[in-house]
Amino acid sequence: MDTHAIPMEDAAALGLLALQLPMAAVLLARLLPSLWRPSPLPPGQPGIPFPPGLVSVLLPTLNEAERLDPCLEGLHQQGSVVREVLVVDSCSQDGTREKVLQMAKRDPRFRLLTDDPLPSGWVGRPWALHYGFLHADPASEWILGIDADTRPQPGLVERLLETAQAKGLDLLTLAPQFILQHWGEGWLQPALLATLIYRYGAPGDTATTLPERTMANGQCMLVRRSVLEAMNGYTLARASFCDDVTLVRQIAAAGFKVAFCNGRHLLKVRMYTSLAETWREWGRSLDLKDATPAAQLWGDIALLVLTQGIPVLAVGGLGLKAGLGFPFSLTEQVLLGLNLGLVALRLGVLVGIRGSYQDPPWTFWASPLADPLAVLRVILSALSRPRSWRGRTYSSSAERRRSGG
Repeated sequence: MDTHAIPMEDAAALGLLALQLPMAAVLLARLLPSLWRPSPLPPGQPGIPFPPGLVSVLLPTLNEAERLDPCLEGLHQQGSVVREVLVVDSCSQDGTREKVLQMAKRDPRFRLLTDDPLPSGWVGRPWALHYGFLHADPASEWILGIDADTRPQPGLVERLLETAQAKGLDLLTLAPQFILQHWGEGWLQPALLATLIYRYGAPGDTATTLPERTMANGQCMLVRRSVLEAMNGYTLARASFCDDVTLVRQIAAAGFKVAFCNGRHLLKVRMYTSLAETWREWGRSLDLKDATPAAQLWGDIALLVLTQGIPVLAVGGLGLKAGLGFPFSLTEQVLLGLNLGLVALRLGVLVGIRGSYQDPPWTFWASPLADPLAVLRVILSALSRPRSWRGRTYSSSAERRRSGG
């Protein structure tokens, strides 16, 4: 009998250590630059006066009546730099169109367009944006795509232009401040957000020089009209359920300068209203597989499993074993220390993103306990494709076309 054989528990602990240590190093390399990231863009009107009519705003809608009012009002409050607001509606049946027409009576810059029918091979949102782009006034130098669940703050558009001009940008997107009210979304949503931070780091001043790792937020995307013309509008993202990231990565790969900035003072968003809706709606596109090479996607998922999904479970399991007085090897002690460090790092991320939430419920502070669930959601999303999105159903044949089959 081999007296030097490694006990099964030690072998498992050693194997997990061998997997976690290199991933922890990668995670630290991604997160450390966040300590020196620029401050959020300031609120209020910038000091630079802009000529009127530089920007056409595109707002896709489909049955958004319950949450549209703050977005319309916020856009109404933007200055004369906004030439027009094109609300591209996909035949809403809930009063969305009536709300837009009421706003158009107050503000002639608002126009209601109808984008149906949806062309074959297109997902609804990029098609609505493309349709709006084709109907935008050619005199506008910039196109601003914005979502119906956003709440634009005064000075948003001018601050976007000021930032783009100061940094010589061709495209700029913003990370918003989230509004959470339900306990369930307050618990799960920050854990889901953390999966993106673990994969791509926190929003900074300029995007990474690697297009395939560029992040974006299509809830607020300002892009030069000339760039969209060069890229044939939103066509490159037509089949993508994460069309914002797909489009921005293509634009970055073409050599244009893009940035993803912290805009929490300029843009608020109320995305979902419950744990179930957050799981179902955001989780379907959170993997970003439509914009990510398969090897990169699954490498990132491995990092999430080992550095975000496992640590809470490992600390709980090893801590319980030690507390019950079972033998605790040196390898297990090292493993516990590593996972305690990863949990501490996760708590640091939680403190760091607190400013990205407006008065979150108390469950926000318990969101690290949702990390295993959040990582599972990313895995499930990566293994499937959405069959419905924003009220539209997509057939399996359309899915085969989108995947190139």
